[in-house]
Amino acid sequence: MSLEAWLAELTGQAPGRLTLYEQALTHGSASADHYERLEFLGDRVLGLIMADWLFGHFPAEKEGQLSRRFNQLVSGGACAQVARDIGVRTYLRLGKQARDDGAIDSDNVLGDVMEALIGALYLDHGMEAARALVKRLWVDQVEGQASAPKHPKSALQEWAAAHNRRPPDYALVERSGPHHALRFTVSVAIKGVGEARGEGSSKQEAETAAATALLEQLKN
Repeated sequence: MSLEAWLAELTGQAPGRLTLYEQALTHGSASADHYERLEFLGDRVLGLIMADWLFGHFPAEKEGQLSRRFNQLVSGGACAQVARDIGVRTYLRLGKQARDDGAIDSDNVLGDVMEALIGALYLDHGMEAARALVKRLWVDQVEGQASAPKHPKSALQEWAAAHNRRPPDYALVERSGPHHALRFTVSVAIKGVGEARGEGSSKQEAETAAATALLEQLKN
């Protein structure tokens, strides 16, 4: 499928300024005219759409609950998964070295590109077009959560306090990969209880993954 046809199917209307979307899909390794500026804009557009959506959709929830939902839904990992689901990798423009380094499946890259596409759509067809796309692509994630998620790091800290244990101790184990596809490995331990590791495209993501892994151990 051509890029124009894919975009028309994705957004429900033909692209008016195709160059915007081409830029949104272009990594810095392939051209100086890449997605970063559009990603900056799209990040803010997505944030406003999501905040407005959650505010109206969950009228009984407090600010903290809405914030937990929001942070999970607009995270780099969530955006990257949406990008995978809609087939962004087919149209991603990468330099050879970035492709060899695995950037085509990097959460950092795919998450940023997803936001850049939202920014491009906003510039091309306006806020309502961007809102319609976000609501269609994120609807299962928004409506599939019966209650606001608790961040794994907070949940692990609460578990430690409830069981009279010292707070979890996080440590960076390894940082690897090229700049555009960094990978972090973090360990978390609760003294006298257990230890787990997690990986992510940022230190924060790796800490969250490690906390999730240790919580799973504690359930068993």
